[in-house]
Amino acid sequence: MLELLSEQSAGQPWWLGYLDTGADDIVFPGAPMVSLYAEWHYVLVEAGPEQAATWRHSGPWSFWKGALPNLLFPADRSWLVSTLWDDDWTCIGGPAQLVEKFLRHPDLQARPVTLDENATPPGHHAL
Repeated sequence: MLELLSEQSAGQPWWLGYLDTGADDIVFPGAPMVSLYAEWHYVLVEAGPEQAATWRHSGPWSFWKGALPNLLFPADRSWLVSTLWDDDWTCIGGPAQLVEKFLRHPDLQARPVTLDENATPPGHHAL
């Protein structure tokens, strides 16, 4: 996933967002937070794909969510990756050619969703 995103935003810094769930590792516990979505608190850090892959190592959900930040986007905001704290899937928004790369990638499970569709994967229930 990070490889595809890096190709799309080569040379740009990224913003990495770590959601303060009270249980997950927010990487920088003393950093100021911003409120997003439903007033959820995130630590946002300017970094890049290397840091996105390595900064988070712990948390009760890391066994199925992995170590990636909950939120990723490049400086130009051309794409967004978001994994909400209580979901076991990730949403990606961006240009059509980036979405197509995710849909065609043999190691990823992806499906297209239009803006007027519910993004909840089949068989899952959104809370």
